[in-house]
Amino acid sequence: MMVRLCAFIMMFVSLSAQADQIRVAVAANFKPILQTLSEQFEKDTEHQVTVSSASTGVLYNQVVNGAPFDLFLSADSRRPQQLDDQGLVVKGSRTTYGYGELVLWHNGNGRISLKDLKTYKGRLAIANPVTAPYGLAAQQVLEKMSLWQGYQGRLIQGASIQQTWQFVASGNVELGLVARSQMINPSYKEADITLIPADQYDPIQQDLVILKRSKSLSAAQEFRTFLLSPASQNYIASQGYLPAEVNH
Repeated sequence: MMVRLCAFIMMFVSLSAQADQIRVAVAANFKPILQTLSEQFEKDTEHQVTVSSASTGVLYNQVVNGAPFDLFLSADSRRPQQLDDQGLVVKGSRTTYGYGELVLWHNGNGRISLKDLKTYKGRLAIANPVTAPYGLAAQQVLEKMSLWQGYQGRLIQGASIQQTWQFVASGNVELGLVARSQMINPSYKEADITLIPADQYDPIQQDLVILKRSKSLSAAQEFRTFLLSPASQNYIASQGYLPAEVNH
């Protein structure tokens, strides 16, 4: 009897110590940063993190339709709130992990500032405002400048902010409204970039949630805590985001 009990305890401890697999859905703008943070988390905990990336709207629809994610890192606060309202989120897990900023990137000759959008005659790349929060912010900037209607027919919309960035980086479009975090690389130090004033668009509040359907809730909670830690927040801030004021 004692032998069986000892064997059971050893098996329980062994199973408890096993590393878990965490599946994370992340908005395209945050994917490179999350991959770096995930590598550190894996070293610290031995858990494994699998990252899936797309626009926030696409990921939201996947979550609603039952995609087996443990966490959802959105580029807005609206979709996580909607998931919470639908009862799909672990209570108390919804929180902000950072705030995005928008920049105007000109990948051509000369310099173009925000005010030059009023006379610019070329094409402008933005993310899809329906599915990508950075695209919605870009639309708000153009609307505030009374330029939204004037740019119809000249807007090149990316499915995500990452695709929008690629349009400009490739030279297919010379001007785009992209995420500041995409321009942090030292190779863009001399690039023609204009930071869009924060009062030109609604805050790009990026929230995360743990999903109730998660089969690795404990590991998901560990990852959430890791992302909100001072070290992670400092790294996020260094990569072109405003740090979150979190209560965790």
